Amino acid sequence: MTVIDGKAVSAKVKTEVAEEIKVLCSGGKRAPSLAVVLVGDDPASQVYVRNKKKACELCGITSLEYLLGGDASESELLELINRLNSDPEVDGILVQMPLPRQIDASNVTKAIDPSKDVDAFHPENVGKLFLGAPEFLPCTPAGVMRLLKEYGIEVCGKNCLVVGRSNIVGKPMAALLLAENGTVTVAHSKTKDLKSLAQNADIIVAACGRPGMIAGDMVKPGAVLIDVGITRVDGALKGDVDFDSCAEKAGFITPVPGGVGPMTIAMLMKNTLAAYKKHVC
Repeated sequence: MTVIDGKAVSAKVKTEVAEEIKVLCSGGKRAPSLAVVLVGDDPASQVYVRNKKKACELCGITSLEYLLGGDASESELLELINRLNSDPEVDGILVQMPLPRQIDASNVTKAIDPSKDVDAFHPENVGKLFLGAPEFLPCTPAGVMRLLKEYGIEVCGKNCLVVGRSNIVGKPMAALLLAENGTVTVAHSKTKDLKSLAQNADIIVAACGRPGMIAGDMVKPGAVLIDVGITRVDGALKGDVDFDSCAEKAGFITPVPGGVGPMTIAMLMKNTLAAYKKHVC
């Protein structure tokens, strides 16, 4: 059994991004820039924003932070997004989720210029993904695909089970696996007999936020287990995969933390570089 090291692969991706940016900017061009908007004071969101800022510094990306109070209106946020859309010095825009209840996240997502949508949540970018011609890849699913590639895990012809159907992970994850010629099943809360589906899967991507739902008796020997779930339980971070029972049978498995998580920010850096190349190069 091999434990997939997301921290190491993430560091490799960020080094690749930093090296390319150094070359692109050697002729006097400005550095790429990422605008991160945080509304309110959610502690977890603040941690994510700090981690993104650190990654930007490491990669040579200018990090622009915009903080709005928790009582900010939707119109205030949309006005800020419009300004960032029009700013030629801004390459990528990321609005940290979740948003306060008075703001409709779908309106915010639609307001971001698709060419600056480094989260790849805008309907135009989602459509391009499912048509097989993406400009940006959603960060977490793209991170999963990079981990599979880095460890030489072949997707073509494999039975792939995605557990979870969110717009952020589950659906785009299925699309990326399908694009690599995997045979993809998407399971969810209404799925009957998840165990039998899991036992037939060569690759399982668990992304539903239910700690330990994938147990050892659900996994066939040699399966690849990618754990996207992360939930705090009694002060500890737990994934959707029961690591101890599954590790005995898996061929490859990601830990929580230290697996998929670090890859999300690394792929955000990669998307910001791609946006910069569209705007400046």
